[in-house]
Amino acid sequence: MSLTLTDAAAALRAGTTTSRALTEAAIATADRLDARVGTYLARFDEYALATADRADAELAAGHDRGPLHGIPFGVKDIIAMAEGPTTAQSLVLDRSWGAGKDAPVVARLKAAGAVITGKTTTMEFACGMPDLGKPFPVPRNPWDLETWPGGSSSGTGSGVAAGMFLAGLGTDTAGSIRIPAALCGITGLMPTFGRVPKSGCVPLGYSLDHIGPMARSAADCAAVLAVIAGSHASDPDCVDAPFTAEPVGDDFSGMRIGVVREGHFPDGADPALAPAFDAAVAQLEASGATTVEVVLPLRAELMTADIVTMACEALAYHRTDMTTRWDDYFAATRAMIARGAMVSGADYVQAQRMRRAGQLALGRLFAEVDVVACPTISVGAPALQGYLDGTTEIMELFAHIHTGYWDSVGNPVLALPMGATASGMPLSLQLAGRPFEEATLLRAGSAFQARTTHHLRVPALAAGDEAVAA
Repeated sequence: MSLTLTDAAAALRAGTTTSRALTEAAIATADRLDARVGTYLARFDEYALATADRADAELAAGHDRGPLHGIPFGVKDIIAMAEGPTTAQSLVLDRSWGAGKDAPVVARLKAAGAVITGKTTTMEFACGMPDLGKPFPVPRNPWDLETWPGGSSSGTGSGVAAGMFLAGLGTDTAGSIRIPAALCGITGLMPTFGRVPKSGCVPLGYSLDHIGPMARSAADCAAVLAVIAGSHASDPDCVDAPFTAEPVGDDFSGMRIGVVREGHFPDGADPALAPAFDAAVAQLEASGATTVEVVLPLRAELMTADIVTMACEALAYHRTDMTTRWDDYFAATRAMIARGAMVSGADYVQAQRMRRAGQLALGRLFAEVDVVACPTISVGAPALQGYLDGTTEIMELFAHIHTGYWDSVGNPVLALPMGATASGMPLSLQLAGRPFEEATLLRAGSAFQARTTHHLRVPALAAGDEAVAA
C-alpha cells in the first residue's frame, strides 16, 4: 500500500476504493511482512474490519467525519487503547495500566473515523534498544531487514513504510518520531510541546514528551494533527491551541529559511548527505523561499540538557520498579534510566535553566527567519546486529542524530525524506519552526514534496520484491 493518506481519502470520496478494501490490503501486507519486519505488538484485525465497514456505511449515507474517515492507522504501544493492553514493550508495565481506556489522541482518531489496525512496536518504555532475551518482536527496517528502523516509534515508522497502515501515532522525547521517520523514509511531525495532549501515554520525560503523526507526506501529517491537537482536561501541559489543516501547494514565496550546517556533518557522515541536503535547500529556494546560513544557539548545551532531563524524569517514573525488577528491564533501558541517578538536583535545575536560555536565544533567531532547515540524521539506517549482541554502543550513533536539541526547547519540527545513500537507504531533512507555527512547517514540507518524490519511494520488500534479504 503506497498511497498517501490524502490520496486514499480522495479515492474513498470518489468511490474508487472503500475503507474495507484499504483495510484488507493493510491486513494482507501485515500477514506477509510483519513476522520479518516486527511492526506490531498487537493486531486488531476483526475490530479494524468492523470499523472499516462502519466507515463505508457512514460515507455512503453522507456522514463524512473528515479526511481520516476510513483510513488504516497504527498506534505506538505506549499509548492507551481500549481494545488491547498497553505493554510499552516491557515485562514491567502493569497490564492494568490504561486497561479499557482510550488516550485522548486515540479517542479523537476514533471520533474522526480512523481504522486502528493495532498497537506498534517501540523501544522498551520508549528508550533503549531491542533485547533478544525478552519475549518481544525485534523491529527491523523494511528497506533492509538487517538494519535498525530507528526508535523509539519503530513500528509506526516501519509500518507506514511497509504499507501496513497509511498513518500512525508516535511519540518524541529525544527524536523518537523523527528518527524512525528519517531511517524508514517517511514523514514525521513533532508538534509543539503542549499542542497535543499526552495523557494516556506512558511517560518517558514529563517535560519533553510529544505525541505526533507519522505518515508518507506533510499533507498527511497536517490532516492527522488537525484531529489530535487541542487542549484536554487530563493534561495540564496541553494548551488551548487547536490546529486547522490548510490547503497546500508548491509555492513558499516570501518565506525565510535559516540553513544550518555547523555540527550536522560530523566525521563519518554518509557521503550522500551533503549533496542531498544541498539539493533539498535548492528545492526550497525553487519554491520561493529565501535562504541564509545560520548557527543554532547553544546546540551542544541543549542536546545535553535533553539527555539529562530525560534520564532524570525517566528515573522519577521508574525508580521503584528499577529497585525491585531490575532484571525484567531490557539492558539498554536500565543503562539509560540509571544515568539519571548520577545527576544531582542542581544539575537538573541547571538543565532547565539552559532550556529556557535556549528558548530565548531561538526566539531571537526566529525573529530573522521563519523556518530552520538541517539534516535529521547524518547517516542511513545502521546495521542492527551490533545493537542486538552488544558489540555496538548506541551512544556512538548519537553523534549523528540531530533531534534532541529541539525537544529541549519544545519547538515543532517536521522530518521528511530528502534522498538516499548509495545503497538506497533514506536520508532526511528537518524543518523547525516557531512554537505553534506547525502550519508554516507543513506548508514548507508540502512545497518541497510537490517538487520531489522522495516521500513516495517504497521499499522493495513492500513492493513485493522477495529478493530483499529476510
